[in-house]
Amino acid sequence: MGLLDKLQTVIILIAVGLGLLLGQVNMIEQYAETLVIPFLFLMLYGLFLTIPLQQLKKAFSNIKFLGANTIINFIWTPVIAWGLGSIFLADYPALWIGFIMLMVTPCTDWYLAFTGIAKGNVSLSTSVLPINLILQVVLLPIYLLLFAGTIETIPISTLIESILIVLIIPFVLAHLTRFLLRKKSVLNKKIIPFFANAQIFFLSLAIMAMFASQGSYLLENLEVIYILIIPVLLFFVINYVVGRLVGRFLKFSYADSVSLNMTIIARNSPVSLAIAVTAFPDQPLIALALVIGPLIELPVLAIVSQILLYTRKKKAVL
Repeated sequence: MGLLDKLQTVIILIAVGLGLLLGQVNMIEQYAETLVIPFLFLMLYGLFLTIPLQQLKKAFSNIKFLGANTIINFIWTPVIAWGLGSIFLADYPALWIGFIMLMVTPCTDWYLAFTGIAKGNVSLSTSVLPINLILQVVLLPIYLLLFAGTIETIPISTLIESILIVLIIPFVLAHLTRFLLRKKSVLNKKIIPFFANAQIFFLSLAIMAMFASQGSYLLENLEVIYILIIPVLLFFVINYVVGRLVGRFLKFSYADSVSLNMTIIARNSPVSLAIAVTAFPDQPLIALALVIGPLIELPVLAIVSQILLYTRKKKAVL
C-alpha cells in the first residue's frame, strides 16, 4: 500500500478542515463553488485513464465470481442501502440520498490495496474493476431516479447534465487519450503515473472548495456524523456476512473469497460525490454524507482485512 493510500484519510480530513477555515473568508466562500466541478473533472479523468478497458475480457474468465460480484453489488446492495436508509435516515432525506449514492457505487481503487493486505486474489479483483466502473456509471442515474426520486424530486435535465459533465466527458476523453497515445511511452511512463498519484489531490481540492463554499451551513449540521455512523457500519457488517456466506456456498478459495468481500464492501465516493455536487448544488448535506462515508470506511476495510487474515490462520491451525 503506497504512502498516498495510507495517508488518504488524513489528506481528506485536512482538506475538510482547510475548506471550513477558508470558508470563513467571505470572498472565498462566495467563489469556491466554481472550483468544485473542474477539480472533480480532473480527478475522474485520471481515474478513468488509469483503468484500461482491455481488462474486460479477463472478468469473463471466472463467470462464477463475476456473477456473484455483479448480483451483490448492483442488485442486493441498492436494496439493502434503501432499507437501511428507510430505517435510520427517513427524517433526513438529504442524508438518505447521499447514503444511497455512496452505497450503490463499488470502489475502483483502494479495495485492491486491502485485498492484497488480506492475501486475496488481487488479479481477480482487478479483472472485475472495469465491469464495476462501467455498470456504476450506467446504473447510478437509474438508482437516483428509482430511489432518490421517491425522496425528493430530481429534474431529469439536471441529472443528465451532471452525468454528462462529470462522468461521460471525462470517461470519453480518458479513453481517447489512451487510444491516441497508445504507442507512446509517455502515456505509461508519465501521464498515467501522474494522474494515478494526483487523484487524491484533485479530490481533496474539490472537497476543500465544497466545504469552503458551504462551510457555515455544514458547521451548523455536524450532528450528521452521529446520524450516519450506525447505517454505514451496519451496511459494512451485513455485506461482510453476505460475502462470507456466498463465498462458502460457491466454494471459493480463501483468496477468491477475500476478493469478493472487498469488492462488495468498499465503496466509490468520488464518483458519487461528483454527481452529488452537480445534481444537488443546494443540498450540501448530500455531499457531506459522501465525504463522511470514506472516513468510516477506511478503518473498516483495515479491520476487515485483519479479520480475514485471522480466519485464515485459524483455519490453517485446525
